[in-house]
Amino acid sequence: MQLSILDQAPISAGMTAQDALHASTELARIGDRLGYTRYWMAEHHDLSGLACPSPDVMLGIIGAKTTSIRIGSGAVLLPHYKPFRVAETYNLLATLYPRRVDLGIGRAPGGSAEVTMALSDNFLENVRKMPDMLDDLLRFLNDDFPKDHMYAKIRPSPVPKSSPNPWLLGTSEKSAVLAAQKGMAYTFGHFMSNQDGPSIVRKYVNGFSKKYELRKPKVIVTISVICAETTEEAEKLALSGQLWSVKRAKGEDIGIPTVEEAKNYSYTADDLALIKKAKNKMIIGNPKEVKLQLEEIQKTYDVNELMIVTITHSTKAKLKSYELIAKEILSN
Repeated sequence: MQLSILDQAPISAGMTAQDALHASTELARIGDRLGYTRYWMAEHHDLSGLACPSPDVMLGIIGAKTTSIRIGSGAVLLPHYKPFRVAETYNLLATLYPRRVDLGIGRAPGGSAEVTMALSDNFLENVRKMPDMLDDLLRFLNDDFPKDHMYAKIRPSPVPKSSPNPWLLGTSEKSAVLAAQKGMAYTFGHFMSNQDGPSIVRKYVNGFSKKYELRKPKVIVTISVICAETTEEAEKLALSGQLWSVKRAKGEDIGIPTVEEAKNYSYTADDLALIKKAKNKMIIGNPKEVKLQLEEIQKTYDVNELMIVTITHSTKAKLKSYELIAKEILSN
C-alpha cells in the first residue's frame, strides 16, 4: 500500500493562518521523512478555518524543504483560471522540482457565491466548458496542439524535462467519466462523497481511454483518518473536527475547536445526526485498527494508493497521527 497526504491547511482556534501554514510545511517535511508518496495541498477561498487559497505558492516553498515526496495541488479549481496560466505555473514548479510535481484539477467553486464572483467571470459557464478547458490544459502540458491551432505557436514556459502529472479530482460518476475520457489519473474523495465510491472508481477504470503518457488507469482514494496510541485517545481527538463540522454547517466563522470545548458543547439532535454521518466516512482508532480499516478500503476499491486527510485541533496530534500510521504500514 502507498500512502499520501492531503492537507487543507486548517486553522485551529487560538492560532493564526500563519501558524497553520507553517504547520503545513512541517507536515510535508515529516511526510517526506516517513515515506509518504505525495503531499497535496487543497485550494479554498475565504472559507472558515482554512488558510490556503493558492497551493502553488505553498508548493514552491514546500518543494525546497523536502527531497523526494511528490508535491501537488488537491486541487487547482480550473473554472477560475485560464489553462495556459495553470500550465505555466506547474511547469515552473516541475522545472524547480523535477519528477516530483502533480497537478490535481477540480471544478468546485472553493468558496461562497460572492467569492466565486470576485474570483472569476461566468463560473458556471466555465464549469460547463470544463471538458474543453481540460483539453487545452493537457495540450499545453504535452505540446500537442494541431499546427493550425491559434495556440500552436506558444508554450507555457519554462518547459520542464518532465511535465507535471495531471490528475482529476472528484466525488461523483461525472468526474470519473471525464477523467477516463481524457486519459487522466483519477482521485476519488471518499471522505467527501455519499455516493457508491467503488462503483464510481470501477466506471473510471473500465472506461479509461489512453490519450497521453498514462498507459493505464491510475486511482487514489482519499480518506479521513485520525490515529492515536489508543482508540480512546483517537476518539477524543476526533471531537474537535466533529464540532468544527457542526459549527461550519451553521455558518459560524471559527477555527477548529479544542477537545475540551467539543466535550462540553450542547449538541442538538440534528448536530448528532450530522456527526454520525461524518463518522461513517472516517477511520478513527489505534495504529492496528487504522491499518485494518485502510486495508479493507484498499481491497474494496481495488487500489494501490490511499491519501489521508487528518483534522485535529492540536498540530502535534495531527503530526503524530501521520507518524503512527507510517510506522504501522510504511515501515513494514
